[in-house]
Amino acid sequence: MRAVHSTDTSPEMAVRRLLHASGYRYRLHRDDLPGKPDIVFASRKKAIFVHGCFWHGHDCKRGARIPKNNREYWVRKISRNVERDQEHRIHLATLGWGVLVIWECEIKDLPKLRETLVEFLDS
Repeated sequence: MRAVHSTDTSPEMAVRRLLHASGYRYRLHRDDLPGKPDIVFASRKKAIFVHGCFWHGHDCKRGARIPKNNREYWVRKISRNVERDQEHRIHLATLGWGVLVIWECEIKDLPKLRETLVEFLDS
């Protein structure tokens, strides 16, 4: 698991390039916020998490896949990740922040993703 990065992942970089090309400016990985969001718009009080489908238990084809080896470990690990993510989103919401989760599988459709991002940030 040493090769797995927590920052600057391919999905995160794709979202960041899309935001920048759309004219939005942001901060990265603010550790003073719950969950250390991947992308932060402090003036708008908006935070974006870019989640890998497997690691964060998405219900898509890739996220629903569980390794055959050490299955019990992976089920526990992913369920802990899902619980932790939910706690962070709730905590941010109680602080008055808007939160958007972008899943790795959603990045394939860039026009739809751009529409989602603009709608979230301009609301």
